[in-house]
Amino acid sequence: MQPTHSEALVAMYDRAPINKWFRPLLRIPEEGRAEIELTAREDFHHAAHAIHGAVYFKALDDATFFAVQSVVTDFFVVTSSFQLYFLRPVSEGLLLARGQVVSRSKRLYIAEGVLVDSRGKEVARGSGTFMPSSVELGPQLGYR
Repeated sequence: MQPTHSEALVAMYDRAPINKWFRPLLRIPEEGRAEIELTAREDFHHAAHAIHGAVYFKALDDATFFAVQSVVTDFFVVTSSFQLYFLRPVSEGLLLARGQVVSRSKRLYIAEGVLVDSRGKEVARGSGTFMPSSVELGPQLGYR
């Protein structure tokens, strides 16, 4: 049985070397939307014992990226810009990033994302612009 586009994207995400360290979970509930779930760990902390901003960025970039990639079925998408707003620190618990496509044209997609903590409090939000690259989606990317 041939996997769906969403299933192939999840497989590609799971095979990415960086995700062996972060251990996130990707869900694509519908076309144009994606969610990243990530457990905060002490090795994500900066010196003040809260999650480093790079973790916020990764969760939001991944959620918005895969929201866009869920509607682009032929080429690998790349982030061309990203704006991130840090709202409050997090030290522990589950983080959930939700991304959704809000605008698209022939070559440019805009997606917005919100990151919440385990209490449902918004801790960050961001928006990015994404473009299809010249790299075709396929087994060479872990897309299968």
